[in-house]
Amino acid sequence: MKKVHIILIFCCMSLLTGCLYPKENMKQNAIPYEDQIQVVQKAVATFKEQNDGILPIKTRDMNTPIYQKYPIDFQKIAPRYIQEAPGNAYESGGVYQYVLIDVETNPTVKLIDVRMAEQIQQLSLKLRMYRDEHQYPPFKKVISDGVYELDFKKLGYKDVPQVISPYSGKGLPFVINEKGEIYVDYRIDLYEALKKNEGQFKEGEDIRNILSKDSPFVPAYSLPYTVENGEPIFLKS
Repeated sequence: MKKVHIILIFCCMSLLTGCLYPKENMKQNAIPYEDQIQVVQKAVATFKEQNDGILPIKTRDMNTPIYQKYPIDFQKIAPRYIQEAPGNAYESGGVYQYVLIDVETNPTVKLIDVRMAEQIQQLSLKLRMYRDEHQYPPFKKVISDGVYELDFKKLGYKDVPQVISPYSGKGLPFVINEKGEIYVDYRIDLYEALKKNEGQFKEGEDIRNILSKDSPFVPAYSLPYTVENGEPIFLKS
């Protein structure tokens, strides 16, 4: 009965995704327009200035991963500081969540592609169904301490599932940690970024911000990484 319930949830998610993003709206709502980001950036700065340094963000748990921790609350800035949420914002039927980084020193508007979250949710549901029968995830190999590659064939996948990188357009794989949590693996993008910024990072330092530095996107749903011998590796906790 529990398995049937999970299958029903999975089907409903697929149907809702189709309803939330009609085909005629998908193209225009899936472009990260720089001018829209700048309009939101200006609205955030004005709000902060007029509200004693308070930022227009939604409340999140302190344990929320850093790149998902400060989503912009458009209800706090529209229509006074901005007419409405941008068309590509999730709140307007788009595929991007607007977030802030560097909130203490230089609050900066960035984007998260929410389609990544949807793929993670679908994979997590399949993983939960598998664990209902087998208890443990279908680990394929150890990548690093506490980070593993999954055997996706045992989860019912014909091909290894991937998400499209917002940086390179390449396919990025998923990994799982010891808690059974799914993450996107950005090592492909980090490797290319490190080649362009050689020697700027030290071992033990989280290098993920190198991706968001010159991009409108943050490396959402990721584990921390550091550098070793010029290559990206998972940062041990």
